[in-house]
Amino acid sequence: MRHLLFAVLLWLAAPLSALAGPQGFTVHRTPQDMPAIRIVTEDGSRKTLADFRGKVILLNIWATWCPPCVKEMPTLDALQAELGSAKFEVVALSIDTGGVPVVRQFYDRIGIRNLGLYVDPTMLAFTNLRIVGLPTTMIVDADGKELARRVGPATWNDPGMEAFLKTYIK
Repeated sequence: MRHLLFAVLLWLAAPLSALAGPQGFTVHRTPQDMPAIRIVTEDGSRKTLADFRGKVILLNIWATWCPPCVKEMPTLDALQAELGSAKFEVVALSIDTGGVPVVRQFYDRIGIRNLGLYVDPTMLAFTNLRIVGLPTTMIVDADGKELARRVGPATWNDPGMEAFLKTYIK
């Protein structure tokens, strides 16, 4: 009885702005504004999420020192190879404080070939996006709004995951 009461209280406390979605995503009832996120690219240039407007992005916040992140990176790379286009990009944003050199070495070591190299060495994205665990992945629409969020690793090149993501890419 105690467990049932606890479950009901948790359900009542859950935000009304989100629904449990497929593939472990929490899907927002309405698109959510995204904070400004600063990104450093491999060549040292700077970007923000606004630079990706016009395409759906799968924004994955990760780090080279995070074992679940490391495990899923090859599947993110495969997803980018399969679905990457003018309409869709996997944006794997590392929060490694060592910056681009650390991430480049990691990409080379495990054979990442299709993902762009994006880093936030300040780790402000972690705070500004209200990340509670790594990896955290968001589906961001072409207008820069967060549509869904998933905490934890996934097998991104799974046919079911690809089919789910294609519903957003259209």
